[in-house]
Parts: sequence; C-alpha cells; structure tokens
Amino acid sequence: PALGLFLFTIARDPLRIIILIAGAFFWLVSLLLSSLIWFIAVKASDPQDEPLQKGLLIFGVMFSVLLQEAFRFLYYKLLRKAIEGLVALSEDGCSPISIQQMAYVAGVGFGLMSGAFSMINLLADSLGPGTVGIHGDSQLYFLTSAFMTMVLIFLHTFWGIVFFHGCEHQRWWEIAAVVIMHLAVSGSTFCNPLYVGSLVPSYLMMATAAAWAYMLSGGSAQNLRRFLLCK
Repeated sequence: PALGLFLFTIARDPLRIIILIAGAFFWLVSLLLSSLIWFIAVKASDPQDEPLQKGLLIFGVMFSVLLQEAFRFLYYKLLRKAIEGLVALSEDGCSPISIQQMAYVAGVGFGLMSGAFSMINLLADSLGPGTVGIHGDSQLYFLTSAFMTMVLIFLHTFWGIVFFHGCEHQRWWEIAAVVIMHLAVSGSTFCNPLYVGSLVPSYLMMATAAAWAYMLSGGSAQNLRRFLLCK
C-alpha cells in the first residue's frame, strides 16, 4: 500500500519527490538524535538494574515520539517558507503545490522512512540466530510486525495532514491530538507479545485519523459514496 501511494500520487511530480525525501530526512534526523540520547542514558546507568533499563526504554520511546513531532513542526515551518518563495518566483503569483498537498507528501515521507527502519530491524532479526517461537512464544512475530509497520506508515501520513492543518489554522488542539495519538500507538507496543493489545488500538486510531484527515482535506460522505460507487 505504501508503495502504491508513492507510485500513483508522488512519483510523477519532481517537486513532490523532493518534499518526500526532505520529510524522510527530517524523520531520520529525529531518530538519530533520540537514539543518541537513549544510548547515552543506557551507558550511564547500571545495566544490571532491570527496572531502570525498562524505564529508560519507555523514556526513549516517548522522547523519540516527542522529538519526531517537534521535527514535523520544524518541517512545516520550512515548507511554509518554501511556499512563500515559490509564490514569489511564479509568474501568476500562485504556488504550484498547496499546503494540503505538502502535508500529505511530508506525511508519506515520515511514514516511509519509519517503515523502512522497521523492516530493516525485522530482516536483521530474521537472519538469526534462533527460531521465532521456539520457547513457546508467539510465532506471529514477523506477521504482526509487518501489519504494525503498515499501520504506522498510514498513521504518519494522516498525522501529517492533521498536524499541518492545525499549524496552518492555529488549532493547537489538533497538534496536541496528533502527539497524544502518536504516544498512545507507541505505548501500545509495550503490550507485545500480546499483539492484540497493540494492533487493535493502532488500527482503530488509524481509522479515526484517516476519517479526520479526509474531512480536513475537503472530503465529504457524499464524495466517498460516489467514489465507492464509481460515479
């Protein structure tokens, strides 16, 4: 699905490709910074203290989420400046791409980079050593991880639309809602290996974010009905 989004909605437009790559770069920088902070914290702590190490892991995840959203805000500011430059350079005084389109493409960029790193970790684990489920654990690790990766890609796409809309119209509660949902989805992964505890809430939030982003983008129930009925 993520590849389809790229091929059918982004790949044919060079400007959108640039925005997507820049968005992926912003996400990557946020990951590197949060990883550095977590690495320093782990090295400075007692590795034998299991409760402390678990607390540091939770801290690392939550800090990473907040840093990602901070970089999303910085990216919005950058794109806002870019639109002003495009308007100044255009002959008709109009930008070749709207802020809503930028929000979508930036969200896809965040999601694709997030999904790429998730898949890299999965592929690294699949090489061994060991066999998944050999000690009685769930053998659905790779399947559920793939579904979780997909939902995160879509969530980043929808979050980007809602987040940019909140910034554009100064609706700070929309920005706060995106941050809370991101924290909730990331926090739900601590329910693993009880995968129902992470997948079900994540997909419910994805459906909510998708409907929200659709409405903010100008969609309506009538348009959706016409699309489904191919009218």
